[in-house]
Amino acid sequence: MARKPSLPEIAALIAHLRANGNAGPSLAENAELLERIAANNPDDREAAQLARDARRAADKSRGNG
Repeated sequence: MARKPSLPEIAALIAHLRANGNAGPSLAENAELLERIAANNPDDREAAQLARDARRAADKSRGNG
């Protein structure tokens, strides 16, 4: 099972999303964090879909999508 995300990691993601600025975690880092959240909450379909969407966006931004 994936390592459970820490509260500081989640707080940093939320702060970055609220600020909607360029500084902060990369799309790939956000996708990885959201994938870990989804893995630790297997019954949460919304978390799983959000993680898939984030991974797709990260891959696309790197030219892999």
